[in-house]
Amino acid sequence: MKFRYFDILIGIFVAVLVISNVSSAKILKLGPFSFDGGTILFPLAYIFGDIFTEVYGYKRTRRIIWTGFAANILMAVAFIVIGKLPAAPDWNNQAAYDAILGLVPRIVLASVIAYWIGEFANSFILAKMKIWTKGKWLWMRTIGSTVVGELLDTIFFCSIAFYGQIPLKLLFIVILSNYVFKVGVEILFTPITYSIVKFLKRREKSDVFDYQTKFTPFNIKDSEYES
Repeated sequence: MKFRYFDILIGIFVAVLVISNVSSAKILKLGPFSFDGGTILFPLAYIFGDIFTEVYGYKRTRRIIWTGFAANILMAVAFIVIGKLPAAPDWNNQAAYDAILGLVPRIVLASVIAYWIGEFANSFILAKMKIWTKGKWLWMRTIGSTVVGELLDTIFFCSIAFYGQIPLKLLFIVILSNYVFKVGVEILFTPITYSIVKFLKRREKSDVFDYQTKFTPFNIKDSEYES
């Protein structure tokens, strides 16, 4: 089966992941919340995960998750290698590079571990809930899967990325703020998610129920990637 929008959505999804990782080098303070800059954009990754699983099924989403994983690893390796290469004599920004992008490899390590755990948990729960609910109550599936996926993602990411870098009290605040913000974005975006899912199901003629799916994250050969 050929899909019209599948490749475009994958490209946007991977861009969201990469940009979020770089943006995470800065800790923001907005009102009572303190969180890393990547949190502004990263919730969209889970919304994309919901859309992929709901429309195209878990098997195709599994390959997409691994694609994002590979893109983050590539970015981390590139930043490390570039950072270690000697700077031009008349270029005086090595310290600035190290201060911002020098933190990125650790953030990417945290991100790929947290992302891998959180995204697969999110996709698995949504796919199972779709079967249990017989395709009804999309809002329950998107929010329910996000509550679990984002909790795992936030705990693993913040702990790996910032433990020892910031005070424990601030770390706890960052974890709580991240989680509340991400879940809040998912809830606020529910009407938009509904519209996108409805549009894609109609245009792509795809509405997958994963009755016979093997849910192991490592069964990539069974991912049925077609675009």
